[in-house]
Amino acid sequence: MISEAPARLVQTGRSGRYLLGALLTAAVTLLAAPLLCVPSLAAPWAERHRRSAAALLGEAVEPRRRTLRRDLAWLVTQVATGLPAGTLALLCLGNLLLTLVVTVGWWAFPASDPPRLLLLSVRIDGWGSALTVNLAQFLLLAALAATVLPPLARLHARCCLAVLASSPTEQLTARVTELTRTRADVLHAHGAELRRIERDLHDGTQARLVAIAIRLAVAGETLPRDPDSAAALVRQARAETEEAMTELRSVIRAIYPPVLTDQGLVGALGTLGTRAGVPTRIDIGDLGEVPAAVEAVAYFAVTEALANIARHSRATKAAVHVTRSGGTLSAEITDDGTGGAEVSRGSGLDGIRRRAAALDGTMKISSPPGGPTTLTVELPCA
Repeated sequence: MISEAPARLVQTGRSGRYLLGALLTAAVTLLAAPLLCVPSLAAPWAERHRRSAAALLGEAVEPRRRTLRRDLAWLVTQVATGLPAGTLALLCLGNLLLTLVVTVGWWAFPASDPPRLLLLSVRIDGWGSALTVNLAQFLLLAALAATVLPPLARLHARCCLAVLASSPTEQLTARVTELTRTRADVLHAHGAELRRIERDLHDGTQARLVAIAIRLAVAGETLPRDPDSAAALVRQARAETEEAMTELRSVIRAIYPPVLTDQGLVGALGTLGTRAGVPTRIDIGDLGEVPAAVEAVAYFAVTEALANIARHSRATKAAVHVTRSGGTLSAEITDDGTGGAEVSRGSGLDGIRRRAAALDGTMKISSPPGGPTTLTVELPCA
């Protein structure tokens, strides 16, 4: 019980601060109701408290479709619930503070009019009553605050989120919109990938094959009159054939890495640590059977992330942690570099995001200035 006391105290403090904020928000809402009915003001006002409520409950803030009707409903609910809940918190915490003041400064009150305790109605006219009766009231108020404020704050927060939550129809609409956007991204990425492959084959492998054909044709014409020159041309054609095969393997590897076919995702990821530009620890859980498309995206994501770390982060070490929970494959890549990585800077992160979105997956990055950086890719693989 003693070890739980600090956590309970922190929880009570957070709950009290939240309820006092709700009281202030409700009062401002009531006084400025005509202004807050304007959509441009109501939406951010409601969103601010939605984030506060989600933070209290430890829940993620999911995007929502804002509607004036729902924001106005929240304004009414906030006034109806925030005022009484916040007032109760104010009375409880205010009396706690007053009890402390009276305990320490009872002597500063006039002797003819000593202070009285609000709950116990006892006159405080000496250190004995200040240190005993006041302590009893303080403990009583503290117990009341610890018992009442946390569940009251959670109840208010859940009420706030429930009023502002999107309806099933709106959630479906948002989902369809998101899938439409990701489908467009996939088509764009697919088209760009096809153009890249065509360019690589046209400018690289095809040009070499044409050169080989020309050399062999010249060698065939030269052979009757100059066998040595023909042999030299054949040797050159053979060398260019090997180079063309190397380029062709490189193009194939960009489509689906052969290492995945040979070793599977676990084996392929296990080899990345030895080829990364910084010392890298690879930790892979039990992944089970993973679809080929998911294997390819996970492999490309980890490879690109490690390449970014080596090129940009100035890190001294990195770690890759790949797990599977139910139908979701999660790859977390961390480094101790300088941080500041952003998707918009064109460092390959947007490519990872697009590949993940193509499978209805997600990419999240936390990279504050000074580091560390954590990149998390989650892919559905059921």
